[in-house]
Amino acid sequence: QLQVVESGGGEVQPGGSLKLSCGTSSSDSTFPLNAYTVAFFRQAPGKEREGVSSISSDDTATNYANSVRGRFTISRDRAKNTVWMQMDRLQPEDTGVYYCAAKSGPTTFLAPGYYNTWGQGTQVTVSS
Repeated sequence: QLQVVESGGGEVQPGGSLKLSCGTSSSDSTFPLNAYTVAFFRQAPGKEREGVSSISSDDTATNYANSVRGRFTISRDRAKNTVWMQMDRLQPEDTGVYYCAAKSGPTTFLAPGYYNTWGQGTQVTVSS
């Protein structure tokens, strides 16, 4: 079964940058992440999980939440079987636990119910 693992979280000051990665666990080498649509979600304390960005399984489409469009960029490195999300101009409201998720099919919906494989999450804190 596909398992995804995210990394790259941390604490930065407002205006700073972080780059998150999403890959598969070593035991899933027969299920390359390249075959899946991948998304990043985030959840702040006391709030619902929200979709942040997604990239289609064929890399022809990306999708962003309005709150991050123009600041975050999602991309895929097929040679490394990894999806990246570059986060620039971070603001305190970007603070939360960020999750990587994967699903079959090329649609890039940012609703959690479409995704059936989730990572454990990585904390992003933006604070001065």
